[in-house]
Amino acid sequence: MSPSRATRTHLAQLLAVAFHQDALTRWMIPDDRRRAELLPGFFRVFVDLSASYDAVLAGPDGDAVLLYLPPQARPDEAALDAAFAEALGPYAPALRTIGALQAERHPAGPPHYTVSFGGVRAGRRQGGLMTGLLGEVLAVADRDGVGTYAEASSPGGEATTRRAGFTRLGADIVLPGGGPTLRPMWRDPR
Repeated sequence: MSPSRATRTHLAQLLAVAFHQDALTRWMIPDDRRRAELLPGFFRVFVDLSASYDAVLAGPDGDAVLLYLPPQARPDEAALDAAFAEALGPYAPALRTIGALQAERHPAGPPHYTVSFGGVRAGRRQGGLMTGLLGEVLAVADRDGVGTYAEASSPGGEATTRRAGFTRLGADIVLPGGGPTLRPMWRDPR
């Protein structure tokens, strides 16, 4: 069941707060104030995209969220680019750079689930909420007999995926200008 408009707004804000100090979003929007202003709209695009595939998982109190896409997802790239351009304004080219580098490394096959973003409200981290949400996605992937792909942008994200059985998939994605890295991760079905 797709989350309500109010729930989507809440989940986008949760992700914005969770990723405010993430190296990837800092690279994309260096100014702290502008990042705080723009990230809720940026994450709203991702929440809406995942919701269109019924692929949004939230913790019982709305304190955690995990966005993913199923193997059959075929997003309208032009519409997404327009939505991100509207959400990010002059920072949209930085996102396009990230997206191009990700596209080069994203596995072309076999079919797989893609975990895009997960966040937990401060004060509830380290309590297993993200592990539980990720476990729900992996249970579906296992049932379907397909793998799962993710890109970790932080040590915490990498640790969560490793605990769930993911392993490193090739070299890191390195952003230009001495920017941060994304670590491609893969988990075969079990």
